Amino acid sequence: MMHPARFIYSLLLYLLLPLVFIKLWWRGRSNPAYRQRWLERLGYINSAVSSGSHFTSGQACICLHAVSVGETMAARPLIEKLLAVYPETTVWVTSTTPTGSATVERLFGQRVKHSYLPYDTPAAVQRFLNTVQPRLLLVMETELWPNLYAACAQHQLPIVVVNARLSERSARAYARVKPLTRSVLAKVALIAAREAQDAERFQALGASPLQIKVLGNIKFDAPIPTQVKTQAATFRQAWGGRLVWVAASTHQGEDEQILQVHRQLVRQFPELLLILVPRHPERFNAVVALCEQADLSYQRRTECAVLRKSTAVLVGDSMGELLLWYACADLAFVGGSLVNSGGHNPLEALAFALPVLSGPYVDNFQDLYPPLVQIGAAILVDSPEVLAHHLTAYLANSTERQQVGQRGQQFLAQQQGVVERLLPELDQLLKAKN
Repeated sequence: MMHPARFIYSLLLYLLLPLVFIKLWWRGRSNPAYRQRWLERLGYINSAVSSGSHFTSGQACICLHAVSVGETMAARPLIEKLLAVYPETTVWVTSTTPTGSATVERLFGQRVKHSYLPYDTPAAVQRFLNTVQPRLLLVMETELWPNLYAACAQHQLPIVVVNARLSERSARAYARVKPLTRSVLAKVALIAAREAQDAERFQALGASPLQIKVLGNIKFDAPIPTQVKTQAATFRQAWGGRLVWVAASTHQGEDEQILQVHRQLVRQFPELLLILVPRHPERFNAVVALCEQADLSYQRRTECAVLRKSTAVLVGDSMGELLLWYACADLAFVGGSLVNSGGHNPLEALAFALPVLSGPYVDNFQDLYPPLVQIGAAILVDSPEVLAHHLTAYLANSTERQQVGQRGQQFLAQQQGVVERLLPELDQLLKAKN
């Protein structure tokens, strides 16, 4: 029998579904991918044409859900491990956003199956599970979908929440519907929490201590492809030793501040190059317009065969190249943090031994920034003026840049090994299922 809270939730979801598709159509004005593959969002999965080799319903399958780009990048070492350890098992990766979908295609190509995860209506999730028939469902971070989890329980399908995190704000939101949240968590086989504080918050919402294991942050295990380092070395040689800083994953309202800072910096460092990488592709043209308004010479990555020496800003208007831009840089500003968007993952910058600067709004990464600030690997700034001050100090002192970058890289290395700790847990669940 359906839980009363889930019945109300499902009813509201059905009522809101037309508005959801209207929103997709609206977003499709700037990104046509939002107007495509709508049947997948309702659980109609064509297993013969979705990416990857032909899939026969009923064959061994592990399903992993990663909402968008960040979660997909974080899941990469786990997916690679699953492909290596279970070569006869299909790995089916689901996304929610077109950019997440494109990232799956780019990283894994034909090696995995891929589709959107359907919206959380009872009928849609049943259609999806009936087609895919996974033996294990892995959900990256914290995606608690009442109908999906209930359907998995009906199918006796174990669920693992990987890299489980729960901010104080999210915990308060889930607590407002605690009966529903408790019933959802009861259906989870394992909550692989990032840290003890996350585990405590899950317990406060009704999860059993027996369900939870603190295994660490899987984002520490992200690999750095050799071809990225090779391509970056080629670029740096072509750029003739210019100092480079990257502003990564910027949001609306940040780019103006970044360009203001760069205008100030080039007075002291005339050959300084800024690589400006907006988070969302629908903003690429708007960011180019801001470069023009700031009277800074720029080139777009998609139109740039050779970088001119006079170019002050390289706009990263391509997808999936953020690692390359970090590899090309001497310093990194991690965006979504000068505006209240919760910040973005600084670990990729640390992997390249870059000093990290971010704004004050890093709520989504409260487990990372305090220790990084404490060891001097990251600095939080609250204004463009303070950002410019610290960038100037780093740009003028290569020794300090290297020392700070090495501290961050060492911190990263000390935290790795999460996938190796997680794999025995997954193997045990798969054997129990078989």
